[in-house]
Amino acid sequence: MDLSNPPFLPGRNKALDLLKWLAMLSMVLDHLRYVGWSVDFLYVPGRFAFPWFCLAIAVNLSRRSAAIVAPQVQWRYLGWLLAFAGLSEIPYRLFMADASVLNVMPTLLLGLVIAQGWQHRNPTTRVMALVALLLTAIFQKYLMFGFAGVLLPLVFVLVLEKRLWYSVFPAVFCLAGNAWSQMFAGASWGDPISIGSIVACVLAPVLGIALLRAKPGFAVIPMRRWAYAIYPLHFLLLLGLRGVLSRV
Repeated sequence: MDLSNPPFLPGRNKALDLLKWLAMLSMVLDHLRYVGWSVDFLYVPGRFAFPWFCLAIAVNLSRRSAAIVAPQVQWRYLGWLLAFAGLSEIPYRLFMADASVLNVMPTLLLGLVIAQGWQHRNPTTRVMALVALLLTAIFQKYLMFGFAGVLLPLVFVLVLEKRLWYSVFPAVFCLAGNAWSQMFAGASWGDPISIGSIVACVLAPVLGIALLRAKPGFAVIPMRRWAYAIYPLHFLLLLGLRGVLSRV
């Protein structure tokens, strides 16, 4: 999720900045479930975070490819994601002590490499994309949202400029990435959180793309590269909150 707009493009995309802020808010709401409060219903709005981060990746890749005459590997973009994938794992493990998968950053990183291989068609990006696909196939059980989640940025790239109904395709991948057996089992007997989660997975792509095509009539705080730090820091803050609540 490149949290900055390309510096060589005129102006900023307020809708994209707003999408990123809403994705961050959705992520924090989702993780509030682990601080000790009985707020399992927050799992539903939490389903919007990952697809919106993937959509932000797709937008930035599309903007870059349109602006660069001879597309090259976006090393700085990849470097930021790689650095924070590593930095985030420690606070993520402290907060999610029983986690069986890595934090979300490796999934986004692999998704970026694969989508870049499609969008920036040169030998280097293509080889990198093939390596990323191979790594995903080998290690998918350790990746949050699995193979479907890794492919989601590419699917967004493919439908970004098409009619809104094409958002059904990223919706399928979003649903597949969230396909926990408990969610579908719960939906089968009418559990509102499970049903709401499925609905959120289906709606997230269309709402995200619709937001990007709108023109917010209000100021939006630009989300630059400093925003990468929000991911590991929010784990530490929520960990501190859980410690305080446990003593109350």
